[in-house]
Amino acid sequence: MTPPDTPDTRVIDQAHGERFAAYCADCVPFTAALPPGSVDFSVYSPPFSSLYIYSESVADMGNCASDDEFFDQYRHLVRALFAATRPGRLTAIHVKDLVYYQNSSERGTAGLRPFSDGCTRIHLEEGWDLHSRITIWRDPVREMQKTKAHGLLWKTLRADSTFSRQGLPEYLLVFRRWAKDGEDVVPVTHTKESFPVEEWQDLASPVWNFGVQDLPETDVLNVKVARSDKDEKHLCPMPLNITRRALRLYSRPGETVFSPFMGIGSEGWTSLQEGRRFIGTELNPAYFRQAVKNLEDAATHGRTGDLFAAVG
Repeated sequence: MTPPDTPDTRVIDQAHGERFAAYCADCVPFTAALPPGSVDFSVYSPPFSSLYIYSESVADMGNCASDDEFFDQYRHLVRALFAATRPGRLTAIHVKDLVYYQNSSERGTAGLRPFSDGCTRIHLEEGWDLHSRITIWRDPVREMQKTKAHGLLWKTLRADSTFSRQGLPEYLLVFRRWAKDGEDVVPVTHTKESFPVEEWQDLASPVWNFGVQDLPETDVLNVKVARSDKDEKHLCPMPLNITRRALRLYSRPGETVFSPFMGIGSEGWTSLQEGRRFIGTELNPAYFRQAVKNLEDAATHGRTGDLFAAVG
């Protein structure tokens, strides 16, 4: 796919393969310039407000000073993606709620920032309808060991259990762009052979519990393809197993998958492995260059066959 024909897309760099198109660009003007209905399915993990700094760019949503500022910026992407999405199709975002600590709020209190609720609100206000909320179980012991969160410590429970809290799950929030009268809808169909009922019963669960022993949150591109310390590591990569399930449910082989926050190419790598086409944008040049390497690797060593046969 060639970049949208407008100077405001702000494409810094780009790379193309037979199976993908990657752009180092600001995702908002780029997405706004995509042809209407050109995206069959989008899946991504947005920057978690001010949790991480991914780049020094003023266009980087991760550099917002507050949740309110983030959602003011995020709204423009959600609106543009609605227009770019095929009628009747879906977008899925991987999110979690965030912790704020004592004395970090104006009132000097501590608690949880309902970041997932804010994402839902923005999508609804921009025309999407909430289709599904999938809770992704995460091990609270592992979270305690990584973060030393006060609310998860056993000594907190012994001292005053009113300060104890549960571990934080993740969510896959799925939204539909409903078709208007007269708009063509292309369904995503399956057969008994390609999607056995046992698999559907597993994926239909409102809680995806990947198990404790295999620690599936480590099923990320940082681990999957990194060959040396020189490979760029993403701060918060999209889990491959979550993307794979979403692709199986909500898209067909040969269709176009889009990620506006491509990072090092996690969604693209999985899309190519699963026989889809991929378009992605990433603002951080180092992440972009690593994403291109990963996408080229997936395109070369992924599944064989006519991945991009026309889908009618």
